[in-house]
Amino acid sequence: MKPRSQHQDEQHLTEQLGATGLRLTPQRQQVYDVLLHKRDHPTAEEVFIRAKKAMPEISHATVYNCLDALVKSGLARQVTVDRGATRFCPNMHQHGHFQCSACGTVLDLELPAQSLNLPKGFKVDHYDIAVHGVCADCAKKK
Repeated sequence: MKPRSQHQDEQHLTEQLGATGLRLTPQRQQVYDVLLHKRDHPTAEEVFIRAKKAMPEISHATVYNCLDALVKSGLARQVTVDRGATRFCPNMHQHGHFQCSACGTVLDLELPAQSLNLPKGFKVDHYDIAVHGVCADCAKKK
């Protein structure tokens, strides 16, 4: 899949927010940019820390509200891979997640629905699958 340009990302953001009755604000743009820049499934706290670097006046409450708006607008999804904090992912295509048990890194894992062995007649609407193991970097250290 070809990455979109910054202009295309902003246009997509504006359209998706507008479809749910919300408007694009500089804060929503900044939080979305944080999610797109480093697709490592950050927690709300990590999003806040990163957003604050470019927008020092942004508050925790604003980041939480922006994340909520992005989720409600279908621009991000909440991901829970363990009992820890909820993480956020801008990849809206169906996929699973891999979490490294050593360093905690969370990566997207392509899992086509047709590869799942479902009972006859079942149809997948969406799935939330987390695979746990050790990432390549951590495996090299052992």
